[in-house]
Amino acid sequence: MPQTAILCAILAGVLAFLAPGVQRALQAVLKSRPQLAFAAPVSLTACFAAASAAVGAFGVKLTLLVLIYTAAPTLLLYFQGARADFLAILLLWLPIEFGAGAALIPRAQQGFLHNVAYGVAILLGLTLFLGFRRIGGMKYNLPRDRRDLWLPLVGFAISAPVLIVVGIAIGFIPPPHLPTQSAGKMAAAVGIIFAATALPEEILFRALIQNLMMQRFGASTRTLLLASFIFGCAHLDNGPQPTPNWRYMVVATIAGVAYGRVFQKSRSVASSAALHTMVDWTKHFFF
Repeated sequence: MPQTAILCAILAGVLAFLAPGVQRALQAVLKSRPQLAFAAPVSLTACFAAASAAVGAFGVKLTLLVLIYTAAPTLLLYFQGARADFLAILLLWLPIEFGAGAALIPRAQQGFLHNVAYGVAILLGLTLFLGFRRIGGMKYNLPRDRRDLWLPLVGFAISAPVLIVVGIAIGFIPPPHLPTQSAGKMAAAVGIIFAATALPEEILFRALIQNLMMQRFGASTRTLLLASFIFGCAHLDNGPQPTPNWRYMVVATIAGVAYGRVFQKSRSVASSAALHTMVDWTKHFFF
């Protein structure tokens, strides 16, 4: 199925950045020839255009919108450097968050192309901040020691009871129930949640936003809480309750504290992504 192949290709690109050799090669190229950073908006826009054409949704206006979307943060970082870091992140995040350009896409293809755009945003963010800006502390690498493996488990053991009690008390989730899906679907959902939700959100909210906040303001509890609150606010436009969904914001903020603490103590963003996956998987199948 073309849609599955396209999404798998995007995921492969995101995972390829985990390889230290890929990161070093990209950094070396962009350091010697920084103007090549502008190849990213062009190539990623071409990828989006090909994906939209594959599902019969190609449009010149839509393609130009994607080109502007990808070029804007690239131009900012190229000419302004560190001064534009947070603004560039907002330009990567907010258009996706609010579904910019959805009116230009037939309803049947909106879900798929939103996922493609999400992948484009993550690939561009990794290219710009790992390769071009070479931001330290992103921890975009595979787990490096045992701590990276057990920290998510400890984080889940501590945060899950709190999230359950608060979630039920404020009416965000119902009382727990036994899962109704097959074991196969539950097992497959682990990989889907990790790849489609947990890892992309951890790249944005921990490796970029929280990391840059810690570099600017210090790795204090106040910074952790502020980063977690930003993460919570990002869920105000999510269901299932009416939006703005303050219940989701409260629960997501608490979860963000747990994810952020694991990110601080681990050596890999994969650790906070693993905790994120466990929380979302539990919510989906048991509540």
